[in-house]
Amino acid sequence: MSPLLFSTIEVTAQSFYRTALSYAIVNLKPIVPGHVLVIPTRPVPRLADLNDSELASLMRSVNRVGTIVEHAYGADALTIACQDGKSAGQSVPHVHFHILPRKSQGDRFSDSNDAIYPELETSEAGLSSDIKTAHQPLKVDADDHRPPRTIEEMVKEAAWLKGFFSREEGGSADID
Repeated sequence: MSPLLFSTIEVTAQSFYRTALSYAIVNLKPIVPGHVLVIPTRPVPRLADLNDSELASLMRSVNRVGTIVEHAYGADALTIACQDGKSAGQSVPHVHFHILPRKSQGDRFSDSNDAIYPELETSEAGLSSDIKTAHQPLKVDADDHRPPRTIEEMVKEAAWLKGFFSREEGGSADID
């Protein structure tokens, strides 16, 4: 299988779900436990740049991954967000959806659900300065209060999440 790129960043090792047109990765600096990204395989900056097949695959993947992540992390809801364009807070020029499992009790944003949106913008803001034109490993963003995880931690979480797909689908999380 070809390597997965999030813009110019190789993220294959962090991947836990893959179709021919979309994939999901664990997050370098999750806002809440289980914060993942769902991304179209073709790197395009805006939702409107996706063709109908890519958009359908992306939405099916958001739904499928969201269901699994909600279950895996014992959540009772999801925040699903897409910052579609620079003015909306998107700093990585590759369409992606954030999926954040949410809990009515014990969620650090449960007192003010809207507080999660500025946190999303902050989490994206520093990453854009780390994107170059050549393929490179995932870099750290400028959000200092959430330390970056190691590649080993992300690979471990990705393998754990992949197992939920394997058990439910009787096979692999990699779908072609």
